[in-house]
Amino acid sequence: MKIGFIGTGSMGSILIEAFIRSGAVPPSRITASNRTRRKAEALARKYPGLTAARTNAEAAAGQDIVFLCVKPADYRQVLADLKSVMEPCQIVVSITSPVLIRHLESLLPCKIAKVIPSITNYELSGATLCMYGERMAPEDREKLETLLARISTPVRIEESFTRVSSDLSSCGPAFLAFFVQQLIDAAVQETGVDPDEATRLACEMVLGTGKLLTGGGFTPEELIRRVAVPGGITAAGLELMAAEMGGMFRKLIRATHARYEEDLEKTEAAFYGIKVE
Repeated sequence: MKIGFIGTGSMGSILIEAFIRSGAVPPSRITASNRTRRKAEALARKYPGLTAARTNAEAAAGQDIVFLCVKPADYRQVLADLKSVMEPCQIVVSITSPVLIRHLESLLPCKIAKVIPSITNYELSGATLCMYGERMAPEDREKLETLLARISTPVRIEESFTRVSSDLSSCGPAFLAFFVQQLIDAAVQETGVDPDEATRLACEMVLGTGKLLTGGGFTPEELIRRVAVPGGITAAGLELMAAEMGGMFRKLIRATHARYEEDLEKTEAAFYGIKVE
């Protein structure tokens, strides 16, 4: 399988490195391009055999799967670059949430999928959200998900639930890390515990909790019940969190959805102005 990457920024490079580290794709089967070419060249130096393409068209031509890892504003140029090289048998995978499948299907002749990865994929874990266009046959979906399964757990979702699903799987690591950092800071400020020790304890807690919630057979509610003895210390902390944070998470979902709607509106306007001849 030959893989092309257009865009080697934060998430593009994470996917490339995860595929290589997992053994899913050797560097010799990866071609990458980037608006700033030296970033692609740096990956080629780090992983001998990987090809740093001079153009987006070169990165996409002849590849089995092409990942588009660019910002919405960059799609106009990328699609113009690809219009003459894409073939119906190829699969184009967008990882940009406000770019809709129908946008790409109307402008490219190939098979279209949308995938929302997560920074957790760098450690070959976490979920990858998968959505498919009408041209993607069952065998195409299986081909892509087999690849993604080497670095994550592929989860099929409806495109209409992209934002809320991304809040949980893609934005979630940052939200959880923020909570953990706040807990660490409070422990240090209130008690004087060593910051490094507090960080180590908190991070080990997150690791163990994740294992309980995935392979340990616990749901979040069950885990809370097992830890929080009625009238105990944990229960006191949970009562405070419920009182102080009860409505915060709904506000969080509303905030991410509001920003997504803004991005979607801008993307729609940009795509209406694109004409691929």
